[in-house]
Amino acid sequence: MKHQSSTLAVPETSAVPRHVAIIMDGNGRWATKRFLPRVAGHAKGVDAVRSIVEASAERGIEFLTLFAFSSENWRRPPDEVSVLMRLFMTVLEREVGKMANNGIRLRIVGDMSRFDPKLQEMATKAEEQTAGNSRLTLTVCANYGGRWDVMQAVSRMVKDKPGATDYTEEELAPYLAMAYAPEPDLFIRTGGEQRISNFLLWQLAYSELYFTETFWPDFDAKALDQAIGSYQQRERRFGRTSAQVLDQKKAS
Repeated sequence: MKHQSSTLAVPETSAVPRHVAIIMDGNGRWATKRFLPRVAGHAKGVDAVRSIVEASAERGIEFLTLFAFSSENWRRPPDEVSVLMRLFMTVLEREVGKMANNGIRLRIVGDMSRFDPKLQEMATKAEEQTAGNSRLTLTVCANYGGRWDVMQAVSRMVKDKPGATDYTEEELAPYLAMAYAPEPDLFIRTGGEQRISNFLLWQLAYSELYFTETFWPDFDAKALDQAIGSYQQRERRFGRTSAQVLDQKKAS
């Protein structure tokens, strides 16, 4: 399905965001605050993922994108990275069957080549097992970076169009890692930080940004509703004036 770029056309909007993207921050700090090892926070964060996936589907959100592991997260202590990889595999083993039964389609986006071959195989099988589902598309960004995404898209586009010297947004868009999804309507970051952190740099051009002090393990359905409530108070102009937005509403 082709999706319009928000910098080229005004996309349709609705009271419930069609696509929500989340940086799940604060797992380690949640654990430290409770005198637990950081990895306990990551394990608890999995419960929050399960809760938010379910809540998103119930609220009619069509696309949920979660930043699970950035290309910069390799800089973390080796022990923590190792635990994160094992946790990823455990989640795939335990949760994919439930996703398949609940209409959830799983997509995993990022440079998977750096991961263990077994994890790569599990990810591929999980995508295949849920490919026929359409209730909610859950995208997990793993070893993903926004700049990596743009560069891999440019490289593939140039390879497919040898000899060309000029390119357009429309030509590049199909090569982006999440070309199958509309741009996020709502971006959420938990944990108190107010940065994009190299996440979906191209796709977040006109997304509404929402930051919360809540650590990810404590982010639940009520917190999601608060974020959606904030989104519903925004006026999405996409470069237009308020008067133009009002005129469009009157005409529709």
